[in-house]
Parts: sequence; C-alpha cells; structure tokens
Amino acid sequence: MKITAALTEAKGAPFVLAPLELDEPRHGEIVVRLVSSGVCHTDLIVRDQWFPMPLPAVLGHEGAGIVEAIGDMVTGVVPGDHVVLTFNSCGTCRMCVQARPAYCLQAFPYNFAGARPDGSTPLHRKSGDVNGVYFGQSSFATYALANERNVVKVDPAAPLELLGPLGCGIQTGAGSVLNSLRPAAGSSIAVFGAGAVGLSAVLASVVSGCTTIVAIDINERRLRLAKELGATHVINGTEGDTVQRLRDLTGGEGVDHSLEATAVPAVLRQAVDALNQGGTCGLIGASEPGSEVALDTFTLLSGRTVRGIIEGDSVPQVFIPQLVDLYQQGRFPFDRLITTYAFADINRAVEDAERGDTIKPVLTFD
Repeated sequence: MKITAALTEAKGAPFVLAPLELDEPRHGEIVVRLVSSGVCHTDLIVRDQWFPMPLPAVLGHEGAGIVEAIGDMVTGVVPGDHVVLTFNSCGTCRMCVQARPAYCLQAFPYNFAGARPDGSTPLHRKSGDVNGVYFGQSSFATYALANERNVVKVDPAAPLELLGPLGCGIQTGAGSVLNSLRPAAGSSIAVFGAGAVGLSAVLASVVSGCTTIVAIDINERRLRLAKELGATHVINGTEGDTVQRLRDLTGGEGVDHSLEATAVPAVLRQAVDALNQGGTCGLIGASEPGSEVALDTFTLLSGRTVRGIIEGDSVPQVFIPQLVDLYQQGRFPFDRLITTYAFADINRAVEDAERGDTIKPVLTFD
C-alpha cells in the first residue's frame, strides 16, 4: 500500500516526507493507520547514529492509531481496534518468558536492525528498499506495520491523539517508579531531569503516595510545571550544591529513591550521592555509548543500589492500559506534557524539543 513517511536519509539530516510502499501484513503482522506519534530522544540519537541503525530509515516508535488490517494467526486485535505501539521483543528468550520484555536478549535486532528478523524490510521506494521496523513499527508514517508483541489494545474512548508517548517515554518514566522502584507511601524521591520522562516519573510518584517529591532541572519553566504536577520541591541544578540541598530537605539523611533522566554522567553521581542508606537510584537516561561515571564505593557499601531501567520494566499489554485508566480518572494528567504538531511540521517539532521549548512533541495525522 502507498504511504507517506518521514525519511532519515543520512546522519543528522532533517526528516524528509516521501511516498513509500508498505508491504501487506505477513504472518502475525498488523497494519495500523497512525493517528499520532510521539517524538522521543531515542529517535534523535538514532538519527545522529549513536545507535548504528542503517540509513536511510523511517524512525518513530511512539505510535497510536487504528488497526487497518491483520495477517494470519493474529488473535489479539481486529480491524477497527484502537492501539498504542510500543517496543518489540522476541517473546521466547529467558527474559521475555520471565515477563521482562524490555530486557529481551534480541532487543537490538528486533528494534534497531532496520529489518524484520528474516532480514527483509516492509518499506520500499523506486530506488530500492528503505530500512524500517524500527521498534517494530517505524511510526513516522501514515501507516505502520507492527505485530502482536508490540501492539497494545486500548479503550476506544481514550484520545488517540495523545496516547502515542505511552508506548515509550511516558511508560519509561512512570514505570520506573510504579514497576521498578515501587516507593512506599510516605517515602521520598528525587527526579533528576524534568523532561517528558522525568515529569512522568513525578506524576507516578504522586500516584505512589510519595510525600517528598523533588524535581531537579536547569529549566525554570519545567520546574514550575513540575510543581503544578505534584512535585513538593524543585531545585535548579545550577544553583548551589544539589546533593546538600536534597539532604537538607530530608533531615540530613538523603532520599529513599532517585531517578537519573538527564543522560549526564556527572548528574548520575549526584543522584547516587543524594541517596540515604539503603536507597536506590534508577538510571534511565541514555548516554552516548562509552560514557563512564565515577562513584564512591564506600557510599555503595552502605546498602545503596544503582540499577539500570529500560522502558520502566513494563509489560506493555498490562501497564499501558493501566496508565490509560489513571489518565481517564484524572490521576495521571500526562497530557500536560504534550504539544501537538502536524506531521508535515516534524522538523519544527524536533527543533522545539532540542531547544527545550517543547517537553513532548506529538505528531498528528489527518
């Protein structure tokens, strides 16, 4: 079928809208007509080739839309269903069968290879094939080809024009709190980085019943929004000693939990140093491969834990509908993070995000 897609032709190049041909769905595959697609930091670091996905390619991995067609053996959805697209996984490795699909042993080939597991791509143009199947979807397009592992059916009453980011960025921030750290009611948490992921973590901390929620950033507008969304305190990271200020807020002990969402190694050191004894730091910011951080080993000896978190440790088919329920109840207002752009304005959306003017850009399709 004929589609329009935003092509990434070369490293760092702007996105270009182009007509492509999309394969009909094969065994287990699903064609989705996109209603919206979030723009994520991961899209941009792949564009810039921090991750070596082959180019030219169609990126985008926070799609939401309506099932258009299904291949044989698809049982979970039917045409007309409303769905959110999320990350892909094999379903058979030891991590997948333990309900930890974000740590699938085949995660890179299933999400970043630019092709199906058999090496084929469903995207084509007159001059040849185009790399696709990015995160099992390539949702910077009017239609995407996905499969049952990364398609999540959602309530048709929920607004598809907002739901795309639940597939990655928002599920990452919220899941890091609700699934990974699981703070007890009355506990304290510091969130380093008040972008879409960090602010989703702030929202989830409110849901969890944390009574000390501290957002740290260098953007005053984002800090003001963090307060509106439930942060009890905010800290501008350029003003004074952040670690000491966190200790002062917690009676000198430090916080029970911290999340590092900036991808700055020096900030990760702060997030660890700010923990109390027995505290846990979750690392969710994606630094350039090879980045290193120095930690005080004596600090870690006092029962502190540092752990990496991918996609909020979620099982998307379970967690994304839960987030939709919370949103519909008015308890998880992630729509406050979103600014929508027409698909044709994708480069403006990216520029606004890179400047920090927009927290979570979402492309919408007619």
